[in-house]
Amino acid sequence: MNKIFIEDCCEILDSMRVPITASKREIGEYPYYGANGIQDYVADYIFDDELVLLAEDGGNFGSKERPIAYRVSGKCWVNNHAHVLKPKVGLDIDYLCYSLMFYKVDGLINGATRKKLTQAAMRKMQIPFRSIKEQIHIVNELNRIIKIKEKRQEELKLLDNLIKARFVEMFGDPVANEMGWDTLPLENACKAIVDCPHSTPSYTKEDTGFRCIRTSIVKKNRILWDEIEYIPEDEYVKRIQRKKPDVGDIVYTREGAILGIAAIIDRNCNVALGQRSMLLSPNIDKCASEFLCVAMNSDSFLDNALKGVSGSASPHINVGDIKAFRMIMPPIELQNQFVDFVHQVDKSKVAVQKALDETQILFDSLMQKYFG
Repeated sequence: MNKIFIEDCCEILDSMRVPITASKREIGEYPYYGANGIQDYVADYIFDDELVLLAEDGGNFGSKERPIAYRVSGKCWVNNHAHVLKPKVGLDIDYLCYSLMFYKVDGLINGATRKKLTQAAMRKMQIPFRSIKEQIHIVNELNRIIKIKEKRQEELKLLDNLIKARFVEMFGDPVANEMGWDTLPLENACKAIVDCPHSTPSYTKEDTGFRCIRTSIVKKNRILWDEIEYIPEDEYVKRIQRKKPDVGDIVYTREGAILGIAAIIDRNCNVALGQRSMLLSPNIDKCASEFLCVAMNSDSFLDNALKGVSGSASPHINVGDIKAFRMIMPPIELQNQFVDFVHQVDKSKVAVQKALDETQILFDSLMQKYFG
C-alpha cells in the first residue's frame, strides 16, 4: 500500500492558532478547541472551515479508546495544543480523520511528563494513499459501525440515568436533603479517607502485576481497567503506604480537568492511586459503596465540594472538606435495597457492554485492516 506524508496531502494551518488564557476569554457562542475537544466557548472565531484537529501536546497518546484526532466544522477558535489540518483536493476529510484517530505516535512524540507531537514530526506522519472512491467506501463502512457504537453507548447512558432516577426517588438530593434523612460526616461513615501520594508515578510497560489508576480512566461509577498502566513493585509499595485500595473502595478525582468523579474499585487486584485523587473506604454497616458512589457523582455534591466547608470557590477539592461533608445517611437496609436495584441494572449493562465490546472489536479490526 502506497503512503503519503501529511505535509503533502494537507494544508497545515498551525500559524493561525491563537491561545487565550482562561482569564482573558470572553464567553460567547463559538467553540474553543484544544488537544482533546472543546475546552470552552468564546465570543470570536479564527476558523470557518471543515478541519481535522490533531493533538500536539496533552493528547490521548497511546489510548485505545480515546482518539488523538477529531473533526470540526464551521466557526471556531483553536488553541496551540492542537495541530490544524485541512485536506487538499483528493483527500476526504473523514478518511483523514479516521487515519489519524489512533495513529501510533510512540516514536514521534517527545517529553518526559507532557508528551508532545511537534509539527516537524507531524509533517512526516504517513497515511495510506487511496482513490477517493476507496476512501468514501471505507468512511461509510466505519461510520456505520460508529452509529452502532453510539446506539449501544446511549443504551448504557439510559441505564445509568435509570440508577440516578431511582436514587432521587428513594433518597432525594444528597445535599438539599429534602427528605430529612439523618446525616453523618463522611469521615464517620467511612473506615478511611486518604489522599493520593503527591508524586508522579513511575510507569512501566512491563506487566508487573501492580497497577496504578490515573484520573483519566476514572469515569462515573466505573474504571476503564483496559487502559490501566503498570508500575514497578517498589513504586506500588510506596503508593499504598496510606492505604491499600480494596474492592468496594471509591476513587474520587479531586483536581484538574477531570474533577469530581467517583468510581468503585470492583476488581481484586494490586492497584494504587496515581495523582489528583483520593480514596474512600465506606463502613458497610453504615454506608453502602454503591449508594455513596452515586451520591458523590451528583451535580449538587460536586458544586458543594468545590465550595468547601467555608463556602468559597476553589479550583480543587480538599480531602478535609470531603471528610467534613455531612452526607445523608438513610437506614442501611434502605441503602441495600438501592444496591440490589443497581445490581439488577448492572446485569442489563453487562449485556449491552458485551454488545458494545463486540462492536468495538469489529471497529478495531477494520481500522487495523485499513490503516495498520
